[in-house]
Amino acid sequence: MRCVIARFPFDLTKSGVLESMKGVKPEHVVGESVTIGRRTYPAKQVGQVITRQDRRDFSAGEVLRAMTQLGFTCRSLPPSATPPRDLSPLQQASAMLGTPATA
Repeated sequence: MRCVIARFPFDLTKSGVLESMKGVKPEHVVGESVTIGRRTYPAKQVGQVITRQDRRDFSAGEVLRAMTQLGFTCRSLPPSATPPRDLSPLQQASAMLGTPATA
């Protein structure tokens, strides 16, 4: 499949992506992710490995779009992962830890 990532065209195949990611240890997933085989990788890590470009050159959305078209399971950042903006910094930190904030 031909796709464009960071303004460069790439011919990607599912087997080619599987081969490229073989032996690559997944980093900790904080945002968007791609499941390849039994492992879940951050989208930016997958993009860096398959394109050999710097992670700052492309967006996670570009990688997710290409991987979805190839048939991989992709997940975007859930809206509940970001705390509401009307909370104080203490309340935001407590929400991220999953504990109620006490003043």
